[in-house]
Amino acid sequence: MNLINDITHRPWPLPSKKWIMRQTWSNLLFAHWPVPPETLRPHIPPPLQIDTFNGYAWLGIVLFVLEGIYPRGLSYVSLVPPFPEINVRTYVQCNGKPGVYFMSLDAEHWITYTIAKKLFRLPYYSAQISFQKKGQTFHCKSIRKGKTNTPIIFNGNYVPLSEVYFAKEGTLDHWLTERYCLYSTDNGANIYCGEIHHRPWPLQKAETEICTNTLFSPFHFDFTEVKPISHFSKGVDALIWNIKKVRF
Repeated sequence: MNLINDITHRPWPLPSKKWIMRQTWSNLLFAHWPVPPETLRPHIPPPLQIDTFNGYAWLGIVLFVLEGIYPRGLSYVSLVPPFPEINVRTYVQCNGKPGVYFMSLDAEHWITYTIAKKLFRLPYYSAQISFQKKGQTFHCKSIRKGKTNTPIIFNGNYVPLSEVYFAKEGTLDHWLTERYCLYSTDNGANIYCGEIHHRPWPLQKAETEICTNTLFSPFHFDFTEVKPISHFSKGVDALIWNIKKVRF
């Protein structure tokens, strides 16, 4: 079935047929930590409500390889070669609609951290990222460029463990992964929403070993106190629409 027509799993209808690009995401790690909502509240624009599951907000690291960016009309010509990306995100609601809010995104390809940063109002940073697979284990090391008081580094390994499954609606696995829009802001003055469409995530349970993680340092959250809930996915194709300003 054509991706645009595979919509029975979506929580709301497609915004239109006029998506602007397709992306292919592969070899993903989803690592999530439960966090008291008040810990994240200072970092979330006031119009957005923090989404919770069992009373907790969830702070996630999502790491993947972006295999290609395909503009509409050039569906077989990628603008970029494959490159890894790592982002920190949490979950919010706006006007009752759940979505992803990105705290930071690190990538080393200039198109992503310049053009995408401007088009989607997302907090992209330039980083040097190495990504390797040895056997069934994936290793990633990311060092954000630029001078900061604390070097922003992620260094860790992950390996899929279980058979592939699809999360059931109402479970934490589904809540953490099946999100079909993102929210962004321009310095908190305006809120924007970008629609996303993909098939349900093929998930596997995963084991992570995180050697260094200062991606959370701006939020004063100690990731070592709680073991993350980790998932692996071989990936999906995704359709992306342009962002639109949210009206209140």
